Amino acid sequence: MNATGKFAGFTVGLVVIFGAALALGSVAGPDVAEPAAHTAGDGGHDAGGHGAAGHDAVADPTPGGLSPTADGYTLELASDQVTAGAAVPVQFRITNPSGVPVTDYTPEHEKLLHLIVVRRDLAGFQHVHPTLDAAGTWSVPLDLGRGGDYRVFADFTLAGGEGVTLGTDLRVAGTYDPQELPAPAPTTTVDGYTVTLDGTLRPGETSNATLSVSRDGRPVTDLQPYLGAYGHLVALRTTDLGYLHVHPEGHPGDGATAAGPGIDFAVTAPSAGDYRLFLDFQHAGAVHTAEFTATAGPEEK
Repeated sequence: MNATGKFAGFTVGLVVIFGAALALGSVAGPDVAEPAAHTAGDGGHDAGGHGAAGHDAVADPTPGGLSPTADGYTLELASDQVTAGAAVPVQFRITNPSGVPVTDYTPEHEKLLHLIVVRRDLAGFQHVHPTLDAAGTWSVPLDLGRGGDYRVFADFTLAGGEGVTLGTDLRVAGTYDPQELPAPAPTTTVDGYTVTLDGTLRPGETSNATLSVSRDGRPVTDLQPYLGAYGHLVALRTTDLGYLHVHPEGHPGDGATAAGPGIDFAVTAPSAGDYRLFLDFQHAGAVHTAEFTATAGPEEK
């Protein structure tokens, strides 16, 4: 269904929209959204991530982003079908329980809204930051060079309210080359960096996970702050792409958090099974995204 006809306000041609998006703001690099600290009911920052969490208490394991609507707020794409391309203009809005576009947000990790996009086979991960206009419409060009069904997550905090994570599907017409899920492994490489995962996911419990960055065999100890942290992690359950609980520990400048090589997170896996982890970190002025497959073992009885 083409949602352009579903609501008024998306009347400008996509080419014009794309140009406006480029004029108003740029897309941030891969950005593993540090999952926010939403509430369980909205599938947001306590159900998906930003913020620190205690290790003694078990976070609500309800995954976020499984629905386009939560607590009356809805993620509406201007069009849920596009053609594959390197910089495809995409528009959307968040409407409140009365159907009115939301225009007032509270920044989380230096941005009003974090948009996470990934194909349903967990390829093509992107974390970008759209531009908001006065009418409540968000605009961003996305790299959708490969066809397939994509999941789009909007992660935001309402002004004076709670964090919310909403998710909906975007169909991309083009050649579809489905990828097998990589096998679980403690180490991965990206752009010449080696990233190692130390920690075990336990279903229904909060687990400690440390991701350590090295280059040319040497630990990286001068990671740069990116969106207010040394690393941002998005974790998705492979069966339904539900957000996990992911909480970064500490923050730059607090006198306790080191600038690498290790980046610490508290992760709450909602169930046993495989998860895909996406870590964003910045070094030498560039943002890199490391990807892992991790398995949460059977629930303890």
